[in-house]
Amino acid sequence: MTRQPRRWLVLAEIVRLPAVPRLLVLTQLAFNIGFYLVLPFLADHLADDLGLAAATVGLVLGLRTFSQQGLFPLGGVLADRFGVRPLVLAGCAVRVAGFVVLAFAHSLPGVLAGAMLTGVAAALFSPAVESALAREGTRLEAAGRLPRTELFAMFAVAGEIGAVTGPLLGVLLLTAGFQATGVAAAVVFAAILAMHWRWLPAGPGAHSREPIRGGLREVFANRRFLGFAAANSAGLFAYHQLYLALPRELDRVGADGALGWLFASASIMVIAGQMPVTRLARTVLGPRWALTAGFLTMAAAFAVVAVLVPRTTSVLPAVALVVLLTAGQMFATPIAADVTGRFAGERRLGAYYGVVAAAGGLAVLFGSTLTGALMDTVQTSSPLPWTIVAAVPLLSAAALWLITPTTAVRERVPA
Repeated sequence: MTRQPRRWLVLAEIVRLPAVPRLLVLTQLAFNIGFYLVLPFLADHLADDLGLAAATVGLVLGLRTFSQQGLFPLGGVLADRFGVRPLVLAGCAVRVAGFVVLAFAHSLPGVLAGAMLTGVAAALFSPAVESALAREGTRLEAAGRLPRTELFAMFAVAGEIGAVTGPLLGVLLLTAGFQATGVAAAVVFAAILAMHWRWLPAGPGAHSREPIRGGLREVFANRRFLGFAAANSAGLFAYHQLYLALPRELDRVGADGALGWLFASASIMVIAGQMPVTRLARTVLGPRWALTAGFLTMAAAFAVVAVLVPRTTSVLPAVALVVLLTAGQMFATPIAADVTGRFAGERRLGAYYGVVAAAGGLAVLFGSTLTGALMDTVQTSSPLPWTIVAAVPLLSAAALWLITPTTAVRERVPA
């Protein structure tokens, strides 16, 4: 692969990408800015401004997640059939509508409609963007420009920058009220729509002449891939414990104010370290070792907390959780995205990436529900919940070691 100087300057590397992969990577940054302008503040708006009960707020947030994750496979199949551009444009338009509805909704039906529209939007554009990124990455790798795993790493870094920037802008806009924040998010997605209308190439889907149902039929016939998707879903389940288990641990030690700092630390780790970690994973470890190491590190994050929780009332367990969990994600996430394309044989990428996302969503839905129930039934200083959660990525590490291919055999992607 061609090496450029100062490759650790990720934004400079993104700027040097060819036009289409650069647009796709920056799309993730813009998506997350618009998304995180609103979503971190939605629960407070529903409870404080609209006076909805906690159970109703949970219903709204749950339906938003379900409408997104549950429809990912359909969005991926549609991208394979009709092409990336129509799905991205449609998804952006639906999200604009969703944020406008949320901004002006004053009753539960309007809130539900807006929340579900934002979820459906992601189901349309996210698998399309990931499948397009995988194809562009294959072309760059074949041309000796850049390994595909590093393109996925840039995608992760761009998303993290957006995830940090969005809430900061949201805090500023909230001084003018939630309505202003919702409208601003709609404007961001309208701008994204305009950029993709202008610069994203049009073209038929990779499987435009094949029936839509054939995509999911092919994916679900690939049993080894389904095993991979199930094992890999533990990564998303583990990551979501930062939203469920971490606040509970900080509350136990009276350090609730540290939550924002810990999230900021995780973002800094990803922004500063994702590229070198991905290069290490690709060049030294290889896909099987990298995925196994990543999931073992995630398991260690929870195991360390299980050991420390009964012994200390400091923030040390929370810090260890964030650092180790983020490090495990950094090893695993770009490699898993690349391996998904390998399992797909570089065909029906939308369907394959959609199923991976849906598997993660199901793991979060059921796993976090069970974890939350367990944490409600034991003492906050009990190591039991942390031990059980640690077992999930540990088992996945073993499964991924058995399932993950050691070499890549890819079909040629049309130029």
